[in-house]
Amino acid sequence: MTAGDSIAPTTDSPRLRQHEGVARVRTVLQEQSAQGPLVDLGQPARTAAEAAAALDVEVGQIASSLLFEAEHDDGSRRPLLVLTSGGHRVDEIQLTGLLDLASLSRVDAETVRAITGFAIGGVAPVGLLRPVDTVVDVSLGRYDHVWASGGHPCVVLRTTYDELLRITAGQAAEVG
Repeated sequence: MTAGDSIAPTTDSPRLRQHEGVARVRTVLQEQSAQGPLVDLGQPARTAAEAAAALDVEVGQIASSLLFEAEHDDGSRRPLLVLTSGGHRVDEIQLTGLLDLASLSRVDAETVRAITGFAIGGVAPVGLLRPVDTVVDVSLGRYDHVWASGGHPCVVLRTTYDELLRITAGQAAEVG
């Protein structure tokens, strides 16, 4: 997708009504009384730049979902979802120190799907297969609205930074 491509985003489509991952996201949003709609972009937006172009918004308004394995000082390992502004890269060393972790490493696509139930490019901040600690980039707070994946590479959720913190039970942090 290029910035000049024409799309017709919609809040009603077969994908929004029938896709299992989108249904999980919708259920959590309803349970959490989230305000923002799910929107079908009509074509995949697997990167923050693609999503921003499709929505005609700044790339910084896109909440990219990145899954890590966090090793704690006691040797335990748990997944950590980092929702970062599309304009940032996660500084793993900085985040490791900030969260007082022994180490932090990205996981592979198979692990992402096993933990979240979503494919890379469609990892939503909610509706995961199992509970995951979540960190939300404070840079997203600069925007009135932010956009996160809706559980499918073609589907996004419009929300706010405060709502994203609330529905994910996330911890605000400077991630990059």
